[in-house]
Amino acid sequence: MMKKKSISASKASLVFFLCQMISALDVPLDSKLLEELSQPPTITQQSPKDYIVDPRENIVIQCEAKGKPPPSFSWTRNGTHFDIDKDEQVTMKPNSGTLVINIMNGGKAEAYEGVYQCTARNERGAAISNNIVIRPSRSPLWTKEKLEPNQVREGDSLVLHCRPPVGLPPPIIFWMDNAFQRLPQSERVSQGLNGDLYFSNVQPEDTREDYICYARFNHTQTIQQKQPISVKVFSTKPVTERPPILLTPTGTTSNKVELRGNVLLLECIAAGLPTPVIRWIKEGGELPANRTFFENFKKTLKIIDVSEADSGNYKCIARNILGSTHHVISVTVKAAPYWITAPRNLVLSPGEDGTLICRANGNPKPSISWLANGVPIAIAPEDPSRKVDGDTIIFSAVQERSSAVYQCNASNEYGYLLANAFVNVLAEPPRILTPANKLYQVILDSPALIDCAYFGSPKPEIEWFKGVKGSILRGNEYVFHDNGTLEIPVAQKDSTGTYTCVARNELGKIQNEVQLEVKDPTMIIKQPEYKVIQRYGHVSFECIIKHDSTLIPTVIWLKDNDELPDDERFLVGKDNLTIMNVTDKDDGTYTCIVNTTLDSVSASAVLTVVAAPPTPAIIYARPNPPFDLELTGQLERSIELSWIPGDENNSPITSFVIEYEDGLHEPGVWHYQTEVPGSQTTVQLKLSPYVNYSFRVIAVNEIGRSQPSEPSEQYLTKSANPDENPSNVQGIGSEPDNLVITWESLKGFQSNGPGLQYKVSWRQKDVDDEWTSVVVANVSKYIVSGTPTFVPYEIKVQALNDLGYAPEPSEVIGHSGEDLPMVAPGNVQVHVINSTLAKVHWDPVPLKSVRGHLQGYKVYYWKVQSLSRRSKRHIEKKILTFRGNKTFGMLPGLEPYSSYKLNVRVVNGKGEGPASPDKVFKTPEGVPSSPSFLKITNPTLDSLTLEWGSPTHPNGVLISYILKFQPINNTHELGPLVEIRIPANESSLILKNLNYSTRYKFYFNAQTSVGSGSQITEEAVTIMDEAGIPRPAVGAGKGYSETLFATSPVMHTVRPTFYKVQPLYPRIRNVTTAAAETYANISWEYEGPDHANFYVEYGVAGSKEDWKKEIVNGSRSFFVLKGLTPGTAYKVRVGAEGLSGFRSSEDVFETGPAMASRQVDIATQGWFIGLMCAVALLILILLIVCFIRRNKGGKYPVKEKEDAHADPEIQPMKEDDGTFGEYSDAEDHKPLKKGSRTPSDRTVKKEDSDDSLVDYGEGVNGQFNEDGSFIGQYSGKKEKEPAEGNESSEAPSPVNAMNSFV
Repeated sequence: MMKKKSISASKASLVFFLCQMISALDVPLDSKLLEELSQPPTITQQSPKDYIVDPRENIVIQCEAKGKPPPSFSWTRNGTHFDIDKDEQVTMKPNSGTLVINIMNGGKAEAYEGVYQCTARNERGAAISNNIVIRPSRSPLWTKEKLEPNQVREGDSLVLHCRPPVGLPPPIIFWMDNAFQRLPQSERVSQGLNGDLYFSNVQPEDTREDYICYARFNHTQTIQQKQPISVKVFSTKPVTERPPILLTPTGTTSNKVELRGNVLLLECIAAGLPTPVIRWIKEGGELPANRTFFENFKKTLKIIDVSEADSGNYKCIARNILGSTHHVISVTVKAAPYWITAPRNLVLSPGEDGTLICRANGNPKPSISWLANGVPIAIAPEDPSRKVDGDTIIFSAVQERSSAVYQCNASNEYGYLLANAFVNVLAEPPRILTPANKLYQVILDSPALIDCAYFGSPKPEIEWFKGVKGSILRGNEYVFHDNGTLEIPVAQKDSTGTYTCVARNELGKIQNEVQLEVKDPTMIIKQPEYKVIQRYGHVSFECIIKHDSTLIPTVIWLKDNDELPDDERFLVGKDNLTIMNVTDKDDGTYTCIVNTTLDSVSASAVLTVVAAPPTPAIIYARPNPPFDLELTGQLERSIELSWIPGDENNSPITSFVIEYEDGLHEPGVWHYQTEVPGSQTTVQLKLSPYVNYSFRVIAVNEIGRSQPSEPSEQYLTKSANPDENPSNVQGIGSEPDNLVITWESLKGFQSNGPGLQYKVSWRQKDVDDEWTSVVVANVSKYIVSGTPTFVPYEIKVQALNDLGYAPEPSEVIGHSGEDLPMVAPGNVQVHVINSTLAKVHWDPVPLKSVRGHLQGYKVYYWKVQSLSRRSKRHIEKKILTFRGNKTFGMLPGLEPYSSYKLNVRVVNGKGEGPASPDKVFKTPEGVPSSPSFLKITNPTLDSLTLEWGSPTHPNGVLISYILKFQPINNTHELGPLVEIRIPANESSLILKNLNYSTRYKFYFNAQTSVGSGSQITEEAVTIMDEAGIPRPAVGAGKGYSETLFATSPVMHTVRPTFYKVQPLYPRIRNVTTAAAETYANISWEYEGPDHANFYVEYGVAGSKEDWKKEIVNGSRSFFVLKGLTPGTAYKVRVGAEGLSGFRSSEDVFETGPAMASRQVDIATQGWFIGLMCAVALLILILLIVCFIRRNKGGKYPVKEKEDAHADPEIQPMKEDDGTFGEYSDAEDHKPLKKGSRTPSDRTVKKEDSDDSLVDYGEGVNGQFNEDGSFIGQYSGKKEKEPAEGNESSEAPSPVNAMNSFV
């Protein structure tokens, strides 16, 4: 009875080992052992289930199998025995089950269509192949049809049908022209999955007569061609644009079923002009990342390797500028059967127990059926050791006759799986497969692994002995592996010798001897040293080694971890490297590497090349390495290290750095251990269990660090339980039904012993449940499947090794995977605070419905329309996220007097939940923006015409416009401010009874019931009263508009009477400003209880400087700011101090200077008038002097005067226009021009003439000047004498002179 229990206890490891060795699909058997052991048949190769063959070639149906003895083969066709001997066209390959059907010698492939199944049989059982369906490929010709030309109007859609012949397998479709060039495809023109060619809209360039559809049949390597299709596009102007409609699929919904693991292809092709753009979404989820692709210009959605999670509704949306349309495809992912646990070969000893498990999944759930040696198990020969329990066969106390091959068939409507698994009952004495007297060689203090590969049934027990008559090996200094290998963690010299492996079971015993040799390690006893060498000198690096006499070392030199330069200056000796004629490029690190067949060591040194020889001054260098390291006081967890310092090279040693190497876990890697002062040469070091320590010491001075010392001797600490557990333990689900437990693994030396593993434990929190635990290998993650969605778990991870467990770990709380929230927030309420701000409230969702970590709530809100314009616009949704379990939030930046909608969604780590029902709210009115423009036209002497545009953003219902204006005199002073209220439906106004030739400043703004908006300013001038000549208004039609303030000093303001309702709360409103160059007048309206403590704050607009504050004396509602900078924009606000303490309602009212225009009328300036008077007087004096001098110098004898008077050519003044006629001068006879000076009314009257210097008549004595010229008068008839030259008949007046100047 005890013997039977021993066999059963070793069953699991025996089954694992034999499955690895016997299974044809795993590790192959040893060739010698394979010849001796019996094995049931195993199918190793077979043709695919659906086998489409070329009807022109021989049909080869594969069936290969292996077994001992070699199996024989038979076939069934369509469920009945297929006698190949009776068909001369069918042969079976020798030593094989593969059938060859000869088609090329007269056979017809169609005659061999059917379902084939192969059976491989020997004395231990029968294995069967899949059902192989043989079908010959077909590539039928295209049916002839009469194709009518397609006449299409430009912009219409068009579908060219391909309708290829039905082939096996289906053909590949493509469209080409007569020149065998592929037709170009685009978003507008593309080929559908069914092969048809779709035009979203046709263009004139689509006209052609050679649209040809081709079908390529790959199996037969043939291409079939459809008759060419003609398309003619006729144009109509204009081309009508069209909204999208779907060409395929039709309707609004459709269904599609796809199998798990396949590629899902969904298609939407739309017509429309402009060409619609296709977009795909998955309702209620996201398209799977890394598996989603868009093809055919995004008309085809492709998802590879689909699973049940990909089921759902997929919506394609076609959109252009005229609208959109959509189609919803409901996708259902079904699944052909797939393995969860496929049955595995089972090797048992007589009397043992075992199980075959066959588990598969699919959609719908597959049914499981068993066969024994190809026969349904219900009608197979009975076996008392066998019991069928659904998807499991249980074997109890098997005997050799129980050997058989069992088939598991898992099937549903979409396919089937068939797996063979044999039960092989063997009774075999032990065999050792490792060659006898095999020699193993290892280096001293390194691990030694000695193999003893074995086989037997029942599984043999393995024992190791050292020497021929040595005792059995036991103890912590050895590690015994399940595969028979003996491990010596730290091989010593006394480990050398003969080792004997003994394998025994109840059927026999066998032993094998192997040899182990422990070699001395290779060491570099004289390492290369740091060198500083003068340029063009020579240098030598030593590398003297010590090695085991039985090993042959090879020495390699490297420069900067690369081969030495191919240069004859580098001389490699037996134990040195010499570099002749050193140059700057030889600077670098030189490494000596020593290799044997068992180990490798290296050492490096730096070469520094300098330009000049060393100076005789003291040379400071890094210290020489310490030496003579010694370990004393060895304990389990501590040791004492001592050393002798090297030469300090003229710079005192400040500290020593101790490093250690773990030769067991990380050989060759040095780690920092500790650092001690430079005066200390001994240190007590703390140790960890199961570490093979070596130490080295590095000296440090101000120049740098020395080379490391030679390593100390090795010291292996004993194994122990782990001292600590993994850190950073977390539990976070990656899917809704799992829990991923992760941790940071222990480092190698933290394991404290061999066989480091982790015990992972978990249980659901707040549920009376036991801990579930699993021990895993040295990994850092474990996934728990089948968990409820987002529930808390208590988790702990405990380290263990071959000696035991670490201390009990602390518990952490994790959560299984999150899923999208299920419930939308309820009771959504909106409280509108003002015209631009609202507060939204909602009830929190139940925490259970969140199904994840609550991250917060998202509020989606968007403007539906403006209440003042009643016009919809493009909806732009805005999103605000409120973290945590908040139940309210503020919505800033709203537009006044508008209708909004919003909804609220809860958010967890997986995503967003469903949206709450849309909530509609409206914002109240606000103050309007400034009018869009202000234009002043039609200036007259006493009137101006004002035209304006309504505000771009009325922000409510306009009730009126406010116009303020004031005159500006010549000294830039502002006159009285007049205010006019204008109905809101007006867009122009004529101001009358204005002063002529006067500049006015206008301030214009709009007003809603809430208050006045920003001002727009303009300047204009009425016409001067000057000879009826109109003067254009300054800035008319092109004046600048400003949204900053325009201020003025306090003047008398004419205002109409308005009736106001006393507000329920105090407020300051209608802050208005008017400015000159250096001062500004601020006025405001105050509503509320008496309040006398007003103040004005102002500052430069856009500046970050603090506000300047001015106190207003008394209860006045105006204030003058002085000392302002000309041309600077200011911001201003009015506040009040005292009981309530408040500021103007606008909070900050940005303003700017309103300087009187510098383009003033210069003619009205006093200094200019004075200057002009002086100039006119000077000109008058000059003209008089010139006239006198001219008359004094002229020749006027009486004879000439008479001749001139009697000359008939003298032409009197014309009566019709009052100008002088022309006359000829006696001297030059040149014609004279008409008078250039005339009165302003263009007439000359005799009685008004004042330019006659001589009135002459008969009987009057004349007077003579000193030169004898006559200036007296004749008596008699008076007649005006024509003026000489070009002079006017009247002397220039000061007014005319000024007019000429001007």
